[in-house]
This record gives sequence, C-alpha cells and structure tokens, in this order.
Amino acid sequence: MELVVKSVSPETLKTATLVVTVGENRVLGSAAQSVDTLSGGAIAAVLKRGDLAGKVGQSLLLHNLPNLKAERVLLVGVGKEAELSDRQLKKIVGSVLTSLKSLGGTDATLVLDDLSVKNRDTYGKARLLVEALADGEYVFDRFKTQKAEARALKKITLLTAKVSVADVERAASHAQAIATGMALTRDLGNLPPNICHPTYLGEEAKALGKAHKNLKVEVHDEKKLAELGMGSFLAVAQGSAQPPRLIVMNYQGAKKGDKPFVLVGKGITFDTGGISIKPAAGMDEMKFDMCGAASVFGTLRAVLELKLPINLVCILACAENMPSGTATRPGDIVTTMSGQTVEILNTDAEGRLVLCDALTYAERFKPQAVIDIATLTGACVVALGGHTTGLLGNNDALINQLLDAGKLADDRAWQLPLFDEYQEQLDSPFADIANIGGPKGGTITAACFLSRFTKAYDWAHLDIAGTAWLSGGKEKGATGRPVPLLTQYLLDRVGA
Repeated sequence: MELVVKSVSPETLKTATLVVTVGENRVLGSAAQSVDTLSGGAIAAVLKRGDLAGKVGQSLLLHNLPNLKAERVLLVGVGKEAELSDRQLKKIVGSVLTSLKSLGGTDATLVLDDLSVKNRDTYGKARLLVEALADGEYVFDRFKTQKAEARALKKITLLTAKVSVADVERAASHAQAIATGMALTRDLGNLPPNICHPTYLGEEAKALGKAHKNLKVEVHDEKKLAELGMGSFLAVAQGSAQPPRLIVMNYQGAKKGDKPFVLVGKGITFDTGGISIKPAAGMDEMKFDMCGAASVFGTLRAVLELKLPINLVCILACAENMPSGTATRPGDIVTTMSGQTVEILNTDAEGRLVLCDALTYAERFKPQAVIDIATLTGACVVALGGHTTGLLGNNDALINQLLDAGKLADDRAWQLPLFDEYQEQLDSPFADIANIGGPKGGTITAACFLSRFTKAYDWAHLDIAGTAWLSGGKEKGATGRPVPLLTQYLLDRVGA
C-alpha cells in the first residue's frame, strides 16, 4: 500500500474517504469541526440523532456531504480521554481498516494531528499508526486454493501540520521497513514444516544475499558443524532426516573495522521434543519453534531496507528435533564448541543446545553486543503470558537499551533475574552442566545455561515463547515479534 504525507486542509482534499475523529459527548476533532462547518452542520445532526456515541473504535460512514471534495466521510470514535493509549490507537486503526476494506474507494485520508497518544510525540504516534495499518493488511493465503480478494484500497494519505511533515515521513519510512520485516518473519513462521526446513532457510538466506551486495551469506552444513566442534548442535539434529544448517549473514553498512552487533536466532523448524516427546495436542504449532530465526531474518530485512550505517551479523541455528533410532537419548553427554560438556536430561530442551554453539561461534566477530532470540521456554509463557517478551542478560546497559526500545516500538519486554543462585540448578554429577534445571524458574535456568557460553561479550536473551505466535482461531499464526523491538534497538544505536 502506498503511503503519502501531506500538509493541506482536509476539507479541500479530493479523496475517496476522509477519516475524521469524534469523541464521546459529541466532541469533534478539528478536522471534523471544519467538515461540519463546511457541510452546514451535517456531522452535528448525525450525532444529535445518536447514531454514533464516539466510543473508541466505533465508526460511521457518511455519504454525499455538501461542499466537500471527499466522496465519503468516515467518523471514527476516539473515546473521552484527552490522550489515547497505544492499544486504543491500534483499535481505532483496526476499525478504520475494517470499514475501508468494505468500500470501493482506492484511497483514504487520515488526519494525524487529531490523534493524541500518551507519551508519544508526532514521530511516535505516526510510527505506531503506520505499523498498525500494515499489520492489518497482512494476509497469508499461500496454500489456499481460494485466495483473498484483491483489496481496492491502494493508497493512504496522512495529513499533518507543515512543521511535522519531516517527522511523519521519517516515522513512515521506519514503520514501513519494520512492517516489511515483520511480514517476512510471519511468512516464514507460518510456512508448514515440510517446506520450511533448515535447507529451505539456507536457500532463503542465499537469495537475500544475492539481492544485496553488502550482505555476505554463508550456509554451513553438518560436515562443517563437526569441523567446528559443534557437538551440542549436531546432537539435536541427529534424529532427523533433515540436515542441520548454521546460517551466517554478514551485513556491512558501516566501516569495515567497526565492531558488529550480532543477532542469534533459534531455528528449530519443527520440534517434536525428540525422545522426550511432546503431547500430540497442539504439536502442529511447533512449526513456530523457528520464529527466533525468522525474527532475525525480518530484522535484517528492515535494516537492509533502511540501509542503516551499522555492521550486523545474523547467525541462525537451524535444525529439526525428531525421535528416531538415531536420535539423542536422555542421559547422553555431548561436547559443545566451547569445550564444555553437557548432560542432556531432556531432549525437549533442545533450543539451548543449538544456541550454545551458535553463541560460541559469535565470539569470532568481536561483537559490540550479542542478542539471541528464541522460543525457548514454556515457563516464560506461564510467567509473562502472551503479551510480553522475557529478557535476561549479563549487561545492565544493554538490558535497559532493549527495554527502552521495546517501549518505543510497543513491543515490550520485561527483565527477569539472572542471579548466581539459579546456576546451581544446572549442576550435573556426570558433565560440566545439565541441559535442564528442574521445574522451578525454567526461563531463568534456561538463560543461565546460555550465560555459560557468553562470557566473552555483552549479551542479552529474548525469550519469545509467548509472543512469537498466536494460538487457535482466525488470528492463529506468527506475530512478527520482536522485529519492532530489535529494529528500534538498532535504530537507536545510530540515532536514526
């Protein structure tokens, strides 16, 4: 969808649909007031009849208002508060999109300045609005024989004051890049596991590399993993007919000598649990266990579109966790790339086994910071539900930067402790470390496990088990998170 930013009077603009705001108690936004005056009180008359209460998200379409160039006027309720919350703004955008999709017009115009959002300046609210518009446009129908109908709506114009045009254009540019990245993340996550396996992800990475001269891509097979000493990574994959892949995508947007940021994504393309097999109910959703890797793909896509002046290395640890006669057994001991030995007590705690070798591999890039992203623990879903990403790490400054980025991007995270006392739960009588730490504090002990492999650099861990996808119903599917958080973090590093 095309997005245009203008600074003109809304009542003078020729458009298929002009969207204006109405609050509770018949309070008209400035654009609605202008339209009402020009049309001889048409909006006031409708409100007097009680056709629209002005509650958040309510809408009413008006046709043929006199003296206007707009073919239609869509009234949308913004409630009674002086300022909207982020969630209310998204609800309003959703309502507007639903109404617009049912119309035949190819364009619509929204008056941005009539929307006030708590703790957000013009850039912030414009960014949130454009991302919400893009999110509402997402459709995944690749495997439907009956495709979704082509949408008539092709262009949206945002109106703002002259002094705000540059901020809104910058916000729209950032938001559209993030939306592109989120769409890629969702597409990869929503693909079925018989198509989206480690080899497929490797080919996707190569295709991305061919399209961008400053992106170098390497895809390492199981032979290379063995040469690197990645015994833990290989142990996860050994029960599957699908070979593992370590995908390394190196983006050079800054000077060659500048230290890179590193993103490490868990890419378990299907997780049965292995010999420690999962229950059958809901196992289809384990195709989403590669959403950490998918979010790294999406963040890189946003960075490429924005041409950020940074160096960024993306490492994807991709494997399939299957039970078979060759699969890893509970009680097996493996040697990681770091040289540490791990007793595998539960083969369903496999994400940390591929990540630990990928995190060791990250050392060679001498990074500014390393962030891993993984659908790692069900315990995180219990602790934080489906709204907030778990965040742990070994550097307070990095943690705070990610928390701040999450707030600005409305893709929030919450810090959990990484105290030394939890490390003892990973003690093994037979190896250096066990891969599980018992039933208590599962998200924390999983991060404790990873922390054993991240002592050489500043590191943060995002557990997206609760936020990477939605379960059940029409909304089921990958969410695209935490692409907004990660992209905002990188934008902040360059002051973009």
